[in-house]
Amino acid sequence: MWPSGNFPRVFPVRSDKFAVMISRAKSEALFAQALKCIPGGVNSPVRAFRAVGGQPFFVEKAKGARVWDVDGNEYIDYVCTWGPAILGHAHPKIVQAIQRAAEQGTSFGIPNPFEVTMARLVCGAVPSVQKVRMCNSGTEACMSAIRLARGFTKRDKIIKFDGCYHGHADSLLVKAGSGALTFGNPDSAGVPAAFTQHTIVVPFNDSEAVQAVFAANKGQIAGIIAEPVPGNAGLYPPKPGYLDFLRKITAENGALLIFDEVMTGFRVAWGGAQQRFGIRPDLSCFGKIIGGGLPVGAFGGRADIMDCLAPLGTVYQAGTLSGNPLAMAAGLAALEELSSAERGVRSAESVGAAHSQLPEGGRAFSAPGEVNKRPDLARVSQAVPSPGGEGQREGELEKSGSKSDAYARLEELGAELEAGMKSAATKAKVPMQFNRCGSMFCAYFTDRPVQSLADAMQSDRERFKKFFHAILDGGIYLAPSQFEAGFISTAHTTEDIERTVSVAASAMRLL
Repeated sequence: MWPSGNFPRVFPVRSDKFAVMISRAKSEALFAQALKCIPGGVNSPVRAFRAVGGQPFFVEKAKGARVWDVDGNEYIDYVCTWGPAILGHAHPKIVQAIQRAAEQGTSFGIPNPFEVTMARLVCGAVPSVQKVRMCNSGTEACMSAIRLARGFTKRDKIIKFDGCYHGHADSLLVKAGSGALTFGNPDSAGVPAAFTQHTIVVPFNDSEAVQAVFAANKGQIAGIIAEPVPGNAGLYPPKPGYLDFLRKITAENGALLIFDEVMTGFRVAWGGAQQRFGIRPDLSCFGKIIGGGLPVGAFGGRADIMDCLAPLGTVYQAGTLSGNPLAMAAGLAALEELSSAERGVRSAESVGAAHSQLPEGGRAFSAPGEVNKRPDLARVSQAVPSPGGEGQREGELEKSGSKSDAYARLEELGAELEAGMKSAATKAKVPMQFNRCGSMFCAYFTDRPVQSLADAMQSDRERFKKFFHAILDGGIYLAPSQFEAGFISTAHTTEDIERTVSVAASAMRLL
């Protein structure tokens, strides 16, 4: 029985190709209980299925590329816990790392060795980052980076892009994407106008709009914060040269360029979107993958900017659980696995030299097609003791010849899904744009290219609702909103992609 009673089954019988929902009675009962004690029945709005109708299912377990709900239904998962599960769910090395760390204590409130290892790793992987500070969420990372930019430049105004979501900090809930967009409330209640008066919003991929803001606010712009690949209004890539333009105009006006790489960091390339597109921002924000599935955030950048933070400088930022050993251990385990896609991480001793060789505001990395060719990466050989007393070598991040190239594989799987979905849409005569950047993707039901929030808003959301429920009934789980990105993990297989395309093709024929 479908929870809302409005979505008939597309796949009524069990077969080798299609999963069939057994029941959702237990999920329905849990949701009824949740509604009584949790606002909306969920702890993050988009999970409520309000954007697609029906009721959410409740997960009992997840492994690899699959999740199972409390009623025993199995799904191929393309939400991947909204990005962090790039290695799939319950990866054994991450689970073991958490267990070992927990045995030594779950939190100390005192510096621990894992923090140092993580900081060295991030600085080695992302050359624009000379120093980094850990925090507990992407929201906290972006909020802190903006405060730091304002403190460093002694200016107040920030430029952001409509449809880009940088967390739920008050000054950033202006034409935000993600859940705020899904629920039609781009400006949240409870945020005084005075809190957002210094946030200027312009369309993404619109150079003239950015130029106009700088012209009208000379000497007042502290910086631009941008998702280099916006993933909170679905997914649309930057136009060729657009990120270069943002780098140039900020440098010319004494403003900082902040990349929100909470989604794209360590996902679209080892060094994030800034590696993939060859751009060096002043500050970068991270999260998701660097926590291995546990709550985490980080922001980093040029040393002269980062040294404005307390206790060295006057920009205050703090956190009780920042750099806690569980999140750090989980994140390090995840990054160690992903590092098999590279030639190891550069030694921390070489970071300064690498920075000095980069042209100011210039390109730091290879082109998108060369993201896996990083001869500058060298093994980190210094041992860092773990809380358990055993030496944990960053040198273990060296590429293993027995391991496949994770990023190349993710690119292959993404290309397979893109080709299959486009073919299915063409055969079904359904207008669809399939945007993809590496292992991130989004399908929009429209015949027009999607390069901005305005373009995304023109897509057929009613058709998306029908498609979502049809493939969910076929055992495929996409994000329950048109305005969210999908994610692929290394645990997905070609067979998973083929099954997904087959289910999607059957669904499209009924749209």
